[in-house]
Amino acid sequence: MTTLRRRRLLQSALAAAVLGASGLASRPARAGGVLQAALSGGSAADSWDPRRPRGVFMVAASQGAVFDTLTEVAADGTLKGELATGWEASPDARRWTVTLRDGVSFHNGRRLTAEDVLASLALHRDPASPAHALVAGIEEMRAISPRDLRFTLRSGNADFPYLLADPHLVILPADDMTEAMARGIGTGLYRVERFDPGRRFIGTRVTEHWKDGSAGWFDRVDFLALADPDARLRALAEGRVDAADALPPAALATLDSDPRLRLIRQTGNLQYGFAADPGLDSADLRLALKHAMDRPRLVAEVLGGYGQPGRDTPIGPANPYFFGATPPAHDPDRARFHLRRAGLEGIPLPVSAAEAAFPGAAQAVDLLTETLPLRPANPGDPALRALISPGRATEDWSLSMAPAACAPCDGSRARFHTLLQTARAEFDSARRAELYAELQMMGASSGGLILPMAADHLQGLSRRLATPATQGALWQMDDARMAERWWIA
Repeated sequence: MTTLRRRRLLQSALAAAVLGASGLASRPARAGGVLQAALSGGSAADSWDPRRPRGVFMVAASQGAVFDTLTEVAADGTLKGELATGWEASPDARRWTVTLRDGVSFHNGRRLTAEDVLASLALHRDPASPAHALVAGIEEMRAISPRDLRFTLRSGNADFPYLLADPHLVILPADDMTEAMARGIGTGLYRVERFDPGRRFIGTRVTEHWKDGSAGWFDRVDFLALADPDARLRALAEGRVDAADALPPAALATLDSDPRLRLIRQTGNLQYGFAADPGLDSADLRLALKHAMDRPRLVAEVLGGYGQPGRDTPIGPANPYFFGATPPAHDPDRARFHLRRAGLEGIPLPVSAAEAAFPGAAQAVDLLTETLPLRPANPGDPALRALISPGRATEDWSLSMAPAACAPCDGSRARFHTLLQTARAEFDSARRAELYAELQMMGASSGGLILPMAADHLQGLSRRLATPATQGALWQMDDARMAERWWIA
């Protein structure tokens, strides 16, 4: 076994300890029935184009049902092949050879080849793609056979196979990308029967699939996009759906009192907070926001106590190299001092914080106004925007999704990017821990992601559903793969 393989197995074991959450004892899965779920994150702009931003609704419909990625982060945090069956790295982790699964077909009947992978990943050369930062690290990619690909990276990356599991990096047929993105043509367990952007997805189980006997137990899946968490709770309580994600803390009493329902509470890397747009962002504004955040109070009042104070970095407790850096303390006077230095004294900050951004976003803004003057943002204005940081399975993956926001905006920005690149290619675990600790301290002290709340996943399920004993906690709803992993009890 190579040093690289041993190291990845160790890291997979560490990730498994925190990324998976134990649920009910596993029962034998059986095929049949319909899964109905009410999900957050839907948008009228939703589409099968993988270059579009995606919330839980589209991740569950896309990567979780219609499409596949090359690799998959399993429920226990280990990495396994999906469309890929194996990968080998050069000693410096800069060149990777990936082998594809044989006999995989798209929903239009065409066989998967290496050319489909190349065309699908090339979509994300588009700077507007949320996965652009991941693909930008690839210097060259080419097919060396119909089932084998060679990737040459700009610099070594020991986590490269993990990145290929990103929900945006789904594989489409190369010969008709336009049609595939219009109709949703993938290699997944479910074929698109109906799709209303930001409203509803219905998928029908394909008749033959390489995952037969191990995943995809439902005959049909039906997902409703409901932005209001109370609406999701009502749909679950009234029996209109079997599962609902991102429930408000007030829902717990309803779930506890109803014998038909159960709560699944998980700790992952989910965090809520804010970031300033370019044109508004500055080092002093960042410090003003950090000092303005009363983190324990936000956790208590917005999350109902179901979470912990955030640390202004997308790296969370579900990552092996989580350090636990401490952001500046809550200090309203210091917040106003830095606001004055930013040239914003007495000027209400424009804020965009629709409730769809995260549950309790409006309440968080109300608490923030006790320290800083705020106003609703006008369309097109640079603004302070409420956001969700979902976290990723590896530290580099988390930081690479928003490197500009994670990095300081002062003279230490260059060091941040140097550290990030060094840690990415480092094989020694102790040295990696040191590098990621420093990166987290930089984010906590001067980074642009203001993440005062690390939220638990709160999701409700009907007891007619059965789930594996271990569920993924990277995303809500078993890593948004419930269509594959759950079944009717």
